[in-house]
Amino acid sequence: MSIGTLAWIATLPIVSVFLFLVILKWPAKKAMPVSLLITIIMAMFVWQVPGNQVAAASVKGMVTALEVGVIVFGAILLLNTLKESGAIFTIRKGFTNISPDRRVQTIIVCWLFGSFLEGAAGWGAPATIVGPLLVAIGFPAMGAVMVALILQSTPVSYGAVGTPILIGVNSGLKDSPLVQKYITEQGTTFDAYINGIGGQVALIHGVIGIFIPLFMVTMLTYFFGKNKSITEGLAIWKFAIFAGLSFTIPYALVANLLGPEFPSLLGGLIGLAIVVPAAKKGLFIPKKSWDFDKESNWDPAWTGTLQVDDSDKPKQNVSFVKAWMPYLLVAVLLVATRVSYLPFSGWLQSWVINLETLFGTEITVASKPLNLPGTIFILVSLLSIFIYKMNMKEYSRAVKDSFKTIVSAMAALIFAVPMVQVFINSGINAADYTSMPLALAEGISNIFGSYWPLAAPTIGAIGAFAAGSNTVSNMMFSLFQFGVADNIMAAPATIVALQAVGGAAGNMICVHNVVAASSSAGLIGREGNLIRKTLIPMTFYVIFAGAIGYVVINGIGLNIGTFILALVAGFIITLIIKGERKNRHDSEKLRKTA
Repeated sequence: MSIGTLAWIATLPIVSVFLFLVILKWPAKKAMPVSLLITIIMAMFVWQVPGNQVAAASVKGMVTALEVGVIVFGAILLLNTLKESGAIFTIRKGFTNISPDRRVQTIIVCWLFGSFLEGAAGWGAPATIVGPLLVAIGFPAMGAVMVALILQSTPVSYGAVGTPILIGVNSGLKDSPLVQKYITEQGTTFDAYINGIGGQVALIHGVIGIFIPLFMVTMLTYFFGKNKSITEGLAIWKFAIFAGLSFTIPYALVANLLGPEFPSLLGGLIGLAIVVPAAKKGLFIPKKSWDFDKESNWDPAWTGTLQVDDSDKPKQNVSFVKAWMPYLLVAVLLVATRVSYLPFSGWLQSWVINLETLFGTEITVASKPLNLPGTIFILVSLLSIFIYKMNMKEYSRAVKDSFKTIVSAMAALIFAVPMVQVFINSGINAADYTSMPLALAEGISNIFGSYWPLAAPTIGAIGAFAAGSNTVSNMMFSLFQFGVADNIMAAPATIVALQAVGGAAGNMICVHNVVAASSSAGLIGREGNLIRKTLIPMTFYVIFAGAIGYVVINGIGLNIGTFILALVAGFIITLIIKGERKNRHDSEKLRKTA
């Protein structure tokens, strides 16, 4: 079978997910079992993957699904604990004191605090924390999850202290004779080369990431505002770009000066230190504040089972610092348990549940339950009993509510992740075909040829969508991307960097991230609706990244990369002009009514 035909067939698992979730609008708990069945049939009857290989891959997927379930449960439990204690009342009031403008709250909570959490935790965990937190301060659940998923882009390449680069790209390229030969010719070391790729990743992300906060708020005002207005989001363009720069500048500097471990973590922390005081002073914020319509007027599809009534009276007066203490503890513990030079990381990772050569295959299942972000969330939830002096009746209520949510989420996750593992592990087969994801990538590379830099981020995004992880996408495709770069005589480091950038962007639409984030906010069964929305920023991201990569390799001139960058620049400038006009119109209206 030709590689072109094989590539088309290899798209079927991905196409099936889009068909059922996005087009037919099936809930994930119904769509994913069918997609899993399609993937298994293709694996066994087209690729001729042995039954024991399919079974082993499925079991590995189930274990990963349980790990994701622990993260979702921990995130919901932490929020429900804060709700029962009355701390959420203080947190909600605190954000109103910073700014009542929902656009400002989105940027601070989601873009900056979320990026900090991504740098510490990874695993899609920030969206499971940020989404419910936004619901708790008065956002519709659908809008909260949407912006939380858009967060899963720029900071993702350095999530969990650099794992997608230090593990993903590193594992994908190491031990390759082609890579070793190239590095020797360049007169550098493998570690230095990986760090150099990480630096390029940050520069590409850094350019695109400047505009992601503006994307967040514009989509929020358009899809969830009373007036369904793009310009109401664009009106805050100065503050949004200021917040974008406040994160991306330190982020890019840290990546290029210190390495891949801390760009997102320090970028988010420095960004918070800059942006929160500026927001309190009203710097760059329009005079006209923006809020959602009355909750009674919301579309019922926007709300989920997670409810935090704005009229709830706190059972106790909780100070601002005390209210935020659990989230601060989460951040500190995540960092402390993930940096290699502290003893905690090694101790937590030493307890491994290991299933080697599963069903006689080369597939190994290794779970480190103590090292999961969800374990930290659960631990902090337990500590919160003492922080807030809660009684067991209150905490039991939080646990019970959290279990109800996670049971619904697992109905989708337990099929979604095994589908991914069968797809990825299809390289062991009697037909002597390359694995499904590599067949798909090779087919696309044959179409694009020398224009490959434009497509490289899309391959990374497809990998993340399918695998549910930027790290796994980089493992799968980094060597392939390096080989294509070598064939078209382009700089391999830049092409691999584009892979990592696209892999990060793909997290916005990754099925198990969407299921996890939506479940944490009580939105079961509306995953397709969210994917339709997050496809918009994901598409912008990979097109922008591809054009940057093409220009980096081929230079600025009369070429398609320059043309696309000009279109993107024109699009952004047009949006900013519209936003400024809206700002002036609102200011003039306020002046006349004053």
